[in-house]
Amino acid sequence: MNMVGVRMSSIPSANPPQPSMPAKTVRVVIKGRVQGVFYRNWTVENARELGLKGWVRNKKDGSVEALFSGDPNSVYEMETRCRRGPPAAIVTALDVFPSNEDPGPAFDRKPTL
Repeated sequence: MNMVGVRMSSIPSANPPQPSMPAKTVRVVIKGRVQGVFYRNWTVENARELGLKGWVRNKKDGSVEALFSGDPNSVYEMETRCRRGPPAAIVTALDVFPSNEDPGPAFDRKPTL
């Protein structure tokens, strides 16, 4: 009880909890000069910073592929960041596809496919 005899829990919150948005999952393919420029490690750092789950890997065709899953705003922010990439990268294309793939419990770096 507070000093006026009213239980604090009976007072409505000024900021009621917002319903959480369902996770958004996308698979992206990044093309250009994206291998040998720290792109995968950069992706891991940025995805973890944004609280995303999923993975990133190099592909034998020279592209980088990633799966991002989480808050839709964070997924969109990651897509935006991937269009630029780390300083040494030159991104010429970013293809985004909706996905139902399980992203796993964290964000990881996978071996080249």
